[in-house]
Amino acid sequence: MNAAPPPPSEPRARLSAADWETAALDMLARAGLAAVAVESIARALGVTKGSFYWHFPNREALVKAAIDRWERRDEDEVLRQVEPIADPRERLRELFRRVGGEAQSHLIYAALLQASDHPLVQPVIERISRRRLDLLTEAYRQAGFEPHAANHRARLAYTAYTGFLQLHQHHGMPRMDHDEFEAYVAHVMETLIPG
Repeated sequence: MNAAPPPPSEPRARLSAADWETAALDMLARAGLAAVAVESIARALGVTKGSFYWHFPNREALVKAAIDRWERRDEDEVLRQVEPIADPRERLRELFRRVGGEAQSHLIYAALLQASDHPLVQPVIERISRRRLDLLTEAYRQAGFEPHAANHRARLAYTAYTGFLQLHQHHGMPRMDHDEFEAYVAHVMETLIPG
């Protein structure tokens, strides 16, 4: 039998650094980098901000750790699982499917793009963009495109992704329901992946 969680008035067990990082990523996804504040995260977690200082000396350390956690997860859950696929067209399809299915990751990435001039964010955006562009370029090259054409096609695919995020996150475009989004991803794959 599972014990009931303690009432909100009782103190919670000490949170881990990972708990704070995850909560920071949730806040980042919902409200952007400026909203990632120790006080608001502590409130969301139902703890005092004193718990925070067991793990981080300041907000910047939390932001860096949270972004690093997201970057590792992005690399582990998406890129490392896609890179071994031998057929370049199938690799592209699987990349588009996986990236298209990561709603929380979209929101985090859109928020990071919005804050890309921040000194903690800029190197992460540059690394992720380079890694994704390299993966796309190599897949297009292996699919038969000349090097310059592969590079152009990779940039087109990547800007379609980042542009989509920006339109929906910051420009008030109506949200797509699940079926509309799936149809959009299928159209993007049909348009950008050679037959």
